[in-house]
Amino acid sequence: MSETFQPPAPAADAPAPRPTHLRVPAIALFVIGVLIAIAGALKYVPGGLGTGGALAFWGALLFGLSFVRLPKRAPDAPPEMSVMEKLGGIFYEPSRVFQNLKAYPRWLVPFLLIAILSSVYYVAFVQRLTAERIVSYTADKMAETPFIPPEAVQQAREDGLDQAKNPVQKVGTAIKTFVGVFAFMAFLAALYLLGVLVFGGRINFWQAFAALMWASLPVVVIQKVLSLILLYIKSPGDIHPIMGQETLVQDNLGILFTPAEHPVLFVTASAIGLLSFYGLWLKATGLRYAGQRVTKAAAWGTAVTFWLLGLLFIVIITALFPSFIS
Repeated sequence: MSETFQPPAPAADAPAPRPTHLRVPAIALFVIGVLIAIAGALKYVPGGLGTGGALAFWGALLFGLSFVRLPKRAPDAPPEMSVMEKLGGIFYEPSRVFQNLKAYPRWLVPFLLIAILSSVYYVAFVQRLTAERIVSYTADKMAETPFIPPEAVQQAREDGLDQAKNPVQKVGTAIKTFVGVFAFMAFLAALYLLGVLVFGGRINFWQAFAALMWASLPVVVIQKVLSLILLYIKSPGDIHPIMGQETLVQDNLGILFTPAEHPVLFVTASAIGLLSFYGLWLKATGLRYAGQRVTKAAAWGTAVTFWLLGLLFIVIITALFPSFIS
């Protein structure tokens, strides 16, 4: 009796690797954060509770993300671009950079540059306008809000001055900037991943994360560098103590409205500008080329949808607290 020959089953594709190299720094950040938080709770480190909590959260988030698989690299993937090639290319040939991120979703360099530029500008802003003016203005606007009791306003004034003048607190503020940038970008990447899926596309989390980091870099560089120049050209009295903390570049339709008279129209018009649309185009381009199967319609649909949702959120906050931009 002859036996029918059964060919061997095809070998299953090996799963994509996980970024396990993130786990050691994640554990280090978590442990350091817990120690700083304990020292802060015991009053040894000023502001240590908040700074340590932020570091511990960053470590926990990074550790969790280390279990998210990287995208599979195609056998015919091009060689990885160097850091300098990406830094130059993101300004004049972004599609090529994003195509390279599809196989090599590196994000550390743009993350560091964004966080460092943001921290440097904030430090320069506080030194130029003085901590007293910024904190006093913010506290005065809090006092105009009926939801905040007077004792909380006074406590915020004292804490704000201490945080702005204490060297340890300044370092803590810079650390929280790094944590904030990373956490916000990770949150956005998750949203953009879901958006691409809704529009029928396919993209890996790390591809979306790297694309968003690199897409944000040119806007942040232009914005912060020009703002630093304007910071020392303009008189400190002409700079808004709250709105100026983000940027001093006025490239949008917000110049058509007075914030004190039309706060909602002002923030809406401020979203319509050169850098805003440049950033929107970069995000759509990044999603299109960094993803595994993302059409132009899916990329633009995702980018525009979350741009509108972000604008709606800002408009709602402005409508609730209009005095802060007056």
